[in-house]
Amino acid sequence: MSPRRLVLWRHGETDYNAAGRMQGHLDSALTPVGWNQARFAVPALARFSPDLVIASDLRRATDTATVLTDAIGVPLRIDKRLRETHLGEWQGLTGAEVDEAYPGERRRWRTDATWAPPGGENRLDVAERAGEVVTDLLQANSEVGDTVLLAAHGGLITALTAHLLSLPVETWPSLGGISNCHWVELGRRDDRWRLHAYNAGMHG
Repeated sequence: MSPRRLVLWRHGETDYNAAGRMQGHLDSALTPVGWNQARFAVPALARFSPDLVIASDLRRATDTATVLTDAIGVPLRIDKRLRETHLGEWQGLTGAEVDEAYPGERRRWRTDATWAPPGGENRLDVAERAGEVVTDLLQANSEVGDTVLLAAHGGLITALTAHLLSLPVETWPSLGGISNCHWVELGRRDDRWRLHAYNAGMHG
């Protein structure tokens, strides 16, 4: 059985999030707030009854995923194709530092899905590698169950959502960001993905 529902879950707050630094492939750690966000989300995510959780190999996503899988007893796979966007020369910098060194380019990056930071990936690159994970799940012999949860990163989740919905590339930047430990829910019917919820989460 191939999945009829995907839940794309962003990791909890990290030390880089708290400091306003750009992470990309840098392997930052969850803060105490981030761990609590993950625990707080478990009851809501458990209601989706995921059959499988697949996490990015970056520890902020893997640690977030483990909070859920330990609580509800479902299998966890690790897949590096779910890593966040590689931000090239911007990784580790604050937004202000990027704006000083690369004037105007952060705005261009936010408004053009085909543009990449120096030495990094664009959103199309990210969506293509993440989309391969979903394609693998949809293979006739995948036998992964009805619902799969992907524990990943905000930029990847936004790009993958746009890709799975077949949105025109010029509209991709119109999708808002995903908050820490919030999620996107997609349902599949008639061989098409449909958006059921975007940036959903627990507030408290």
